[in-house]
Amino acid sequence: MARPRSARLPLLCLVLLVLVLIALALIRPLDHDESQYVAAAVLTAHGQLPYRDFAYLQTPLQPFLFAPIAALAGTLAWPALRLLNALLGALAVTCVYRAARAGGAGSRPALLASALFACCDILLFSIGTARNDALPVALLAAALPLVVRAGNDRGTKRSAVLAGLLLAAAAAAKISYALPALAYGLYALRDRRHRPAFVVLGTLPIVAGVLACYASAPDGFYFGTIDFPARAPAEYYRAAGKAWKLSWWAKPLDTLKFLALGPALLCLALASRFRWRARGGRAIDWMLWGAVAAALLPTPTWRQYLLPLLPMLFVRLAIGWQVAPPGRRTRIALVVFVCAGLAPSLEAVIRARPGIPMTDALRHGGAIRTALDRAGVTGPVATLAPQFLPATGRLPDARFAAGPFYFRSHALLSPSDEAIVHVAAQDTLGIAFARPPAAILTGGEGPWTSGDAELDEVLERWALRHGWRRQAVAGGRFRLYVPAR
Repeated sequence: MARPRSARLPLLCLVLLVLVLIALALIRPLDHDESQYVAAAVLTAHGQLPYRDFAYLQTPLQPFLFAPIAALAGTLAWPALRLLNALLGALAVTCVYRAARAGGAGSRPALLASALFACCDILLFSIGTARNDALPVALLAAALPLVVRAGNDRGTKRSAVLAGLLLAAAAAAKISYALPALAYGLYALRDRRHRPAFVVLGTLPIVAGVLACYASAPDGFYFGTIDFPARAPAEYYRAAGKAWKLSWWAKPLDTLKFLALGPALLCLALASRFRWRARGGRAIDWMLWGAVAAALLPTPTWRQYLLPLLPMLFVRLAIGWQVAPPGRRTRIALVVFVCAGLAPSLEAVIRARPGIPMTDALRHGGAIRTALDRAGVTGPVATLAPQFLPATGRLPDARFAAGPFYFRSHALLSPSDEAIVHVAAQDTLGIAFARPPAAILTGGEGPWTSGDAELDEVLERWALRHGWRRQAVAGGRFRLYVPAR
């Protein structure tokens, strides 16, 4: 028996969304932000552990979950991780739809709110690269149908355990998701229909895993999850002459700008007008305010920091529209904001022509592999762009697994502490390279990957000063240095 049209439409929209997000993942320009996440997944796939064997500047879950994908993909690990993030983005949108339906919204308002969520540049940017944004937002969104059902007296002990597991996993993938998760936990204590004891029970496996990571390397764990995120941004922006990004007035401007790239800003104003008719949706509000706090705490504010608040926002909007659908003027305004949200992705498509950035990345990887083979290099490679190394079959030097983000810092750690945490900074490179790498690869950190070419020059000057010989790399982007024979 054929499905009714109302049931087929969400499925068709999901298929279209997956295809569009996959295309954007392949077309979006290369970004140096991807460096540490690709490196962490690949190193974990080879049996190394975050914090203990290499530096990882986030909470620890993602490398463990993504390592099997990196292992299966092999030389295609980087594009595979981009595609995985695109699929996780589609999952997040689907879960927003399911949560809205669980809250009483009809198919049409739930579909409209989900589509608006998918048109936010905050989401499209965050899931278009191999970063650590898609996994936590998918986990958070997957918990929302369970939260809504519990508030409507349709939850079970099993669903409460699963909600706790998903929310704890989101926080273990990115620490900013801990605040909406904590907000839900506090609300569950107030509204016992959410079965707080079973929610806590669900968090225990994740908590145990995080504690095991801490126990394996306390210094590295503390530095990667707490110390570096707290101190490094301010140090970097002051050193780069961009202290204005840290000012009190930059935060509201940046927040409004990123929310306005898409319908999120308008929808935030619209959703604030709706009042819940029952207690069932109040947990969503608590989580939304927790996510707002998580977005505004870091300085400076970047678009991906606002991602945690979007799933709750659009669930709330869909349920409100079930009672009061948007009028004609609201729909026109939404179209304008949707165009603003899609504009950066359309620009990325235009910039990608005639080539595809991920295809170019693999071509560069092949050229680097040829140069490494010719030079007889089999050991770890020091580079600020470790995301290019999976295509070569080589691993990054553990001290450079964090890409350029620790390397560009000044005096965050002493040289002895850097050795413990497995990092190297530009100012202490000579000390770190008392134990030199098998090779040095430069050229991947530059404007073409949203990076700073001067950082690569620091590595290059060290190689030339110590008599390392330059090995030709086809394509002109990269320079390989190996020890003199």
